[in-house]
Amino acid sequence: MTAEAIRVSPGWLDLRETADAAARARELVGQLRRRIPAEGGWLIHDLACGSGAMGRWLAPLLSGPQRWVLHDRDTDLLALAAADVPGPAADGGEVAVETRVSDVTRLHAADFAGASLVTASALLDLLTWDELSRLIRVCADAGCPVLFALSVVGRVQLLPADPLDGRIAAAFDAHQRRLTPRGRLLGPGSVEAAVEGFRRLGAEVVVRPSPWRLGAADNGLLVEWLTGWVDAACEQEPELAPDADLYRRRRLREAAAGVLAVTVGHADLLVLP
Repeated sequence: MTAEAIRVSPGWLDLRETADAAARARELVGQLRRRIPAEGGWLIHDLACGSGAMGRWLAPLLSGPQRWVLHDRDTDLLALAAADVPGPAADGGEVAVETRVSDVTRLHAADFAGASLVTASALLDLLTWDELSRLIRVCADAGCPVLFALSVVGRVQLLPADPLDGRIAAAFDAHQRRLTPRGRLLGPGSVEAAVEGFRRLGAEVVVRPSPWRLGAADNGLLVEWLTGWVDAACEQEPELAPDADLYRRRRLREAAAGVLAVTVGHADLLVLP
């Protein structure tokens, strides 16, 4: 990501990895399996890879030797990814990893030379329209399938319901679409924008839901997500703060008691050239 992008903590990535793995749409991997490279194995580029969770989830689901090229601008996260190599492949094949310090919004088709797959997770909603448009063109020029997982879609449900849920959710969505030095972020509109952009270039795009379903067993992630969700809403609408503070306390008590359930909507999309 670019210099203005928020740095993601390793602790947050570690906390969400299990929920991400459970949420990703495995049905799309089935379509990828039918496109195993004829020779030489897989060459997979993972964009904004973080600590490498996408590879740890996907590599064991694909057969054949794999070489993963992990792109991120954060050298500390790249070091973590390199230290926890995914695999082996579904058929026992070797999985190798290469790391590259990259701004994923400024890659070129040449960076994907020979690629058999481009992946990313929790990336699209952090992009502006200009950044996404450029990434779409680069991926299309690479001529290989693309799997983008876990983009937020602006649907959140909390049970039991609370009268303030809708107002917090609306403020959070507005925060996801906020204006930054890079431009206005796509936020919950990113999946629709990506689908439109790829289809305009003649690609087939398959979209599947990939929601987080959090409950008592996910209390650590639920609490961290809830706190960040409310904080972002208040950053967007400061006048929410007094009511939101009481709301946060109520919700955290429910989480501690194991009675709060949260569904956070995401979508995965597979692009087939």
